[in-house]
Amino acid sequence: MSSINPFKVKISQLRALVTVATHHNFSAAALELELSQSTVSHAIAALEDQLGVQLLTRGRQGANLTPVGDRVVHHAQAILQHLEEISHEANRDKGLKAGVVKIAAFRSVATHLLPGAIARLHELYPQIQVQITEFDEGYDVEKALLSHQADISVAEPPGGAEFDTWPLLRDEYVVLLSPHLGPHPAQLTWEQLAKYPLIVPSTSICADRIHHCLQNAAVPVNIAYKIREDSTMIGMVLQGLGATILPRMAAEPIPDRIQVCQLPCTLTRTISAALLRNVLHPPAVYAFLDALRGVGSFSEAIAG
Repeated sequence: MSSINPFKVKISQLRALVTVATHHNFSAAALELELSQSTVSHAIAALEDQLGVQLLTRGRQGANLTPVGDRVVHHAQAILQHLEEISHEANRDKGLKAGVVKIAAFRSVATHLLPGAIARLHELYPQIQVQITEFDEGYDVEKALLSHQADISVAEPPGGAEFDTWPLLRDEYVVLLSPHLGPHPAQLTWEQLAKYPLIVPSTSICADRIHHCLQNAAVPVNIAYKIREDSTMIGMVLQGLGATILPRMAAEPIPDRIQVCQLPCTLTRTISAALLRNVLHPPAVYAFLDALRGVGSFSEAIAG
């Protein structure tokens, strides 16, 4: 008995077999494959001749698989499925090579978290382009996603069921004190914090969160300045104009002379990645998301 050379089997023959087996009819299979019925019949006959077995019976009941034909069809279906997956992988790689990822992010996140994620991304896919737009306000980030100006946001998570979100890190709010004030404990009391004019952010999310925290203060506190730019607030602290409250990521890099203390209350913000749900995003977006989640903690991000 001569052995069968499997590499002589053609993909077109396997497609013909699977399609005929599905429809139990040569003419219906030919219609689906956009071939003539004689072409389909010839493909099946050639496959049977190469394998040396009968795969189909032809009769009034249509075309039906023989027992060996039934087993062969399962293998043929698996081969065709693998070919589809190969095609998907190739298309995915082409999309990654030519991809563009548009990111909307808080300025502090863009400074400390995104560079590491982009470096990880380019290790695998150096041709993916990354476009970053920085925002101060969460509603601007959300608007960028909804208007498709951005594919992915890296900021505080937007609200609403139309978004998928992935928490990345928790960023603690800290108190920054002037170096002229002498040493302070790692965690301040309300009485200690109330001694200083407070310099707080003017942007809505931070301002509302800090204001809510200060409302629970055991003693009255003095908000002396509301400032937009984080760097301005830190500069004012260095000049001894007061104490400021900022998310640690927004404050970094903190000058060595500034004292960093914990608030009397627990105050944090969550930084998350977010995408619009039920949208067909390009492969490059998910590649960047994988790289972003691989950066890990904030401490790893600022360490580079």
